[in-house]
Amino acid sequence: MKLLVTGGAGFIGSHFVRLMLRKGHRVVNLDRLTYAVAGRTDNLADVARHPRYRFIRGDIREPRTVATAIRGASAVVNFAAESHVDRSIRDAAVFLQTNILGTQVLLDAARRARVRRFLQVSTDEVYGSREGAPASETAPLAPNSPYSASKAAADLLCRAYGVTHGLPVIITRSTNNFGPHQFPEKLIPLFILRALRNQPLPLYGDGGQVRDWLFVEDHCEGIRRALERGRPGEIYNFGAGHGRRNRDIVRMILKMMGKPRTLIQRVQDRPGHDRRYAVTIRKAARELGWKPRRPFAEALRETVDWYLAHPEWWRPRLAGVTLPLWARRKAG
Repeated sequence: MKLLVTGGAGFIGSHFVRLMLRKGHRVVNLDRLTYAVAGRTDNLADVARHPRYRFIRGDIREPRTVATAIRGASAVVNFAAESHVDRSIRDAAVFLQTNILGTQVLLDAARRARVRRFLQVSTDEVYGSREGAPASETAPLAPNSPYSASKAAADLLCRAYGVTHGLPVIITRSTNNFGPHQFPEKLIPLFILRALRNQPLPLYGDGGQVRDWLFVEDHCEGIRRALERGRPGEIYNFGAGHGRRNRDIVRMILKMMGKPRTLIQRVQDRPGHDRRYAVTIRKAARELGWKPRRPFAEALRETVDWYLAHPEWWRPRLAGVTLPLWARRKAG
């Protein structure tokens, strides 16, 4: 199978590209390499010369670029997105342009190319904060940040193209991912690298926000199965099934690194911060035969060790990490 993978130089996308190459597929990776540091070709340096891999630097909002990249592809997997909530609060415009309008350009190109599958990689954040039962795939959408609103809109657009044009669209929604190659503005790598340098670890509010952390390789296997076995028109949730409070995550990281808890600094909470995300994964287990395989503590240990062993990867990216204003204000 020849795949067009958009955003394949980013964190999750680069892991997925490697997986699909190992499975014998041909991969064209279209990536804009956003804000110079989050998506970089060195995320895939080990496969850059692979005979079944091709990289195209380009923007999914550009129809001509997309038309060139999609030529001959039988499936599209769309990872390309602006994806950090803090950045979306500071400036929502690029999130709407890339996540919604970029998806529309891809959908139009996929329809003209008559692809056999269009897989939209989405997020559990579209369901909003879940104080009660975990969200199933039929739960109403209730996004609470500009980022999650842009992803919800893209999901609905994909659904509309499936209904209106008969495009074989599949949507996947994952809980928080972690693992090697994640940009250092995200919670786990941010805490690892600040602890390594003995800098304060900014913990939003009381640190009681609950997230379900899924190892990136488990997520990519779920996407692969959805692409190959999923039913067009369907949505599949992926998660680890174990919610953890942010303050417990930071304590685990400090313990693994032999650092004191005094590095934790309570800061002003993020505006509109969702308290808890949670999804059911029974549908993915039943229809795709998927379940997460890596225990959290084991995968976190591997992630910590990777960052400690690869300063040449993360040092050039630190310039792109700027804490938002509220994360610089101590909690009152």
